[in-house]
Amino acid sequence: MESLFRSIVAQKIIDSQAAALPILTRRDCWLPSVKDKATAIIGMRRAGKTSLMWQILTERHASGTPREGLLYFSFEDERLADLQLQDLDVLVEAFYQINPTWRDQRRATFFLDEIQLVPGWELFARRLLDSENIELFLSGSSARLLSREVATSMRGRAMEAVVSPFSFREMLRHAGREATKPTDRLTKAERSQLDKDLQEFLAHGGFPEAQGLDTRNRIELLRTYVDVVILRDVVERHNLSQPQVLHWMVRQLLGNAAGTFSINKFHADLKSRGVAVGKDTLHSYLAHLEDAFLLCSLDVATDSERRRQVNPRKVYPVDTGLTSVFDRSGKTNVGHALETAVLHELHRRGAQTNYVRTPDGLEVDFYARHLSGVETLIQVCADLDHPDTLAREVRALQDAAQTWPRATLQLITLTRPKTGVLPPSIQMHLASDWLLQVERD
Repeated sequence: MESLFRSIVAQKIIDSQAAALPILTRRDCWLPSVKDKATAIIGMRRAGKTSLMWQILTERHASGTPREGLLYFSFEDERLADLQLQDLDVLVEAFYQINPTWRDQRRATFFLDEIQLVPGWELFARRLLDSENIELFLSGSSARLLSREVATSMRGRAMEAVVSPFSFREMLRHAGREATKPTDRLTKAERSQLDKDLQEFLAHGGFPEAQGLDTRNRIELLRTYVDVVILRDVVERHNLSQPQVLHWMVRQLLGNAAGTFSINKFHADLKSRGVAVGKDTLHSYLAHLEDAFLLCSLDVATDSERRRQVNPRKVYPVDTGLTSVFDRSGKTNVGHALETAVLHELHRRGAQTNYVRTPDGLEVDFYARHLSGVETLIQVCADLDHPDTLAREVRALQDAAQTWPRATLQLITLTRPKTGVLPPSIQMHLASDWLLQVERD
């Protein structure tokens, strides 16, 4: 059996190192850089994990590393279906037989994709780090290579790089329209095009395969993504006994993007319909959906654990394109989509984020704490033209500032209001400008 694997693995290595480097849209993902740690590239299915691996490989080659020192190897191959832990040494031995001058003398880089298909892969990865002069990148299906599992399985030997669907900047880059100058220097025509692009991004989202598709194909593709996550990454992975309850939860969460969600209320609704399910089970379902990167949720900003538990969470889909697919009206709620885009951009910039409930019962969308120590209170509103709307958003920020006096106050909107004056303490940003800022902690 090993001899059969040896010939297959060797041929895959030769083919991989001889293949033309793909031309891909450059991603802006943050990559950790810690000596003797593997990098686990994680994220929702179809967000671009494999493409990021090839991007890193291409950049290493452009920086001077010869192709023979760079190996991309995918275990998603039916010929390797019976590969076991003890067979993984074949990969290392075949690589160094093909590239003998690299063993111990030079540092090679391995990009191992879908490695979770081999039982016990974690032991091999740790031994590779300890015994070979190899830099290691790992990736795979989120069904078996979730963020929590990487941390546990690698016992502190792996750092995480999260791949999300395209950001607004990446979407523009993919379309060949990334700005080459600051947004405050755009012509009127360029500004109009940028505003149109943002509207399309909020409605269509950033999944790479969905770019440029017509409405029907895009909607069916995104529905397929969600169905696969539910079935393979949650139901099958965790052997759930009540999958219908999970489907109901997903429809409610994705149909109310950027809205609040209370396990207690959802549990009461199910009970009224005669569905028996425990609250702990519902909490675990929500955690599974977050682990699969389908959505993320925010706690209320507070130092009180009790207050955090009794307040509902705010839930956001992984991509703005899902807001129109699952909204019950069948339309894009632009405000919710914009709020979702802002949250994901905050996460890309490394901010820890909560939402705010003020003592007077007002809500502020985000309280962000950056690694630099900067604190920001952010209110997101698509349309501020009505004076009452502007006054409400300002009042919420000012009220929250009483609790977080060190935080800067920001208001993000699609278009500047035609009337109204902001207090000097509040900064207003056009969403198209704010989303294109280069700010990373």
